[in-house]
Amino acid sequence: MTQAILALHGGAGTIARQRMTADKERAYTDAIAAILDRGQALLAEGAAALDVVTRVVELLEDCPLFNAGHGAVYTSEATHELDAAIMDGRTLAAGAVAGVRSVRNPVLAARAVMLDSPYVLLAGEGADAFARERGLVLVDSAYYGTPERLEQLRRMQREGGMKLALDHDGADRVAQAAANSASAPLDPDSKHGTVGAVACDVHGHVAAASSTGGMTNKRPGRIGDTPIIGAGCYANDRTAAVAATGTGEAFMRGVAAYDVSALMEYAGLSLRQACERVIHEKMPALRGSGGLVAVNARGEVAMPFNTEGMYRGEVRPGSAPVVSIYR
Repeated sequence: MTQAILALHGGAGTIARQRMTADKERAYTDAIAAILDRGQALLAEGAAALDVVTRVVELLEDCPLFNAGHGAVYTSEATHELDAAIMDGRTLAAGAVAGVRSVRNPVLAARAVMLDSPYVLLAGEGADAFARERGLVLVDSAYYGTPERLEQLRRMQREGGMKLALDHDGADRVAQAAANSASAPLDPDSKHGTVGAVACDVHGHVAAASSTGGMTNKRPGRIGDTPIIGAGCYANDRTAAVAATGTGEAFMRGVAAYDVSALMEYAGLSLRQACERVIHEKMPALRGSGGLVAVNARGEVAMPFNTEGMYRGEVRPGSAPVVSIYR
């Protein structure tokens, strides 16, 4: 029997150790562990990988610690635009939404697009209307925001006008951000806040799902890699399920999630080899930073990242969750 497994991430970036108090670290690790426990119970019951990743990402969206759903970051106009995607490795069916403004759980809207429409991607008002027609829970946009996220926006606008959270490689940039903000250990100026989950069920089928609030201070209408099938999310039973988090534009240009699958299928690389080549060789060449979580149909897992840290964890039925932040 296939060894079932679930892995998730809660974003990657410059996670400053000097701001990571014991209480803050515990808050993140406890939240991830609790969500992994819920997913583990589903796997143990024999749930399909697609159902497991749906539920796990839904829980991540409900947790204000992460940049998805409740806790999403703000655009430059102090609004919210959320993206999500999901893919079934058994059939290659996929669904995604981009720029939604009123869906409580965008991952459920993405799943509805996959299961209840002939499309793969719906955006903006059309995606919100589709979610409404399908009876999904809608919210006022105020639901997404938190005081901490709003302060991140205000600080970025005070310091850099239209500057985006993309350039985070310079030591002076990191030091400045650390000095100016003590609110969160994952520096908002260098955070890639997508959340994602991948799973392999007891039948050997894999699935992936991702969700994000985007980038702090982004221009309204900007869409990153999260809802782009093959860039930030991909699943194929023949190879792997992948959920990425990183510099969205680079991950789109490199078709990062699909590239992992292609390296396995056409070049014969193992899951770990393919993931590490994409994250440690291909993405840096495109000035891309971030990471990914991936599993294959044999229950193997890889979680590489090229940033200082990535909130991440994995669990198998009958085992305790393993949660990590730094290398």
